[in-house]
Parts: sequence; C-alpha cells; structure tokens
Amino acid sequence: MKIRYLTFVALIAASAALAHGGVKDPQVKARMDLMGSVKNNMAVLGDTAKGALAFDPDAVEQAKAALIENAAAIPAAFKSPATDPKSEALPAIWQNWDDFTAKAADMGRAVASVNVDSLESVQTGMRTIGQTCGACHKLYRMDN
Repeated sequence: MKIRYLTFVALIAASAALAHGGVKDPQVKARMDLMGSVKNNMAVLGDTAKGALAFDPDAVEQAKAALIENAAAIPAAFKSPATDPKSEALPAIWQNWDDFTAKAADMGRAVASVNVDSLESVQTGMRTIGQTCGACHKLYRMDN
C-alpha cells in the first residue's frame, strides 16, 4: 500500500515540477512548490475519499500532517509580493493580507479537524477542506 502511495505522490510531484518550469523568481518558485505540496497531499485525501486510492490510514495521516504544515507555511511564503509571469497569485493577496492569512489559518484548522481513522470521516472532512481552498482560490488565484 505504501509503495503505491509513494509512487502516486512522486508522479504528482513530477507533474508539478514541469508546470513550474521557467519560473525566474526564487520566492515565486518556493510559493509554487509549497502550493504543489498542498495539491499533492490534497490529492491523497481527495482520491482516497473518492475511492480512487484504497483507504490507507498511514497515508491519510501523513497527508493530513503535511497539509497542516503547509497551511502554517503559507503566510511566510507569500509575505513578499514577488512576481513572475508564471505566478498564479493575484495582487489581491497583498491588498487583503489579513483576509488571505485568515484563509490559510482556516485551511489549517479544517485539516486538523479531520478524523482520518475511517474512510467516511475523510470523506466528510474533504468537504470542509475543499470549501476553505475554494474560498481562497476564488479571491487570490488566477485561472480558477
């Protein structure tokens, strides 16, 4: 089970790396890498919730822990309004900094509240997590 999980995460990470090719600003690259980690770990939870991945308590716990860390890292990663043509971050992030960081904290709390002991609880938790991601992307990310 763990080998399939690691292969899955490696494939997602490789596709994220290709999508971030050509980024010139190192701060933007770091932000994109962080958000790529969010995407990869959300995929583990989401694909588990949908049944595309078999329920693996260790894998969902690892994804949950990584997402909590990711959410906590978002404010520091976005503190500087660095830009790059490949960036999907909108200027509204820095114009509404308090709201943006509150949304990152909301995501962290939503992830932390998910009980990963059963498939049903992961499925229920994904709805809440997805709402927090959507609330932020709607306002602060290009090409939604």
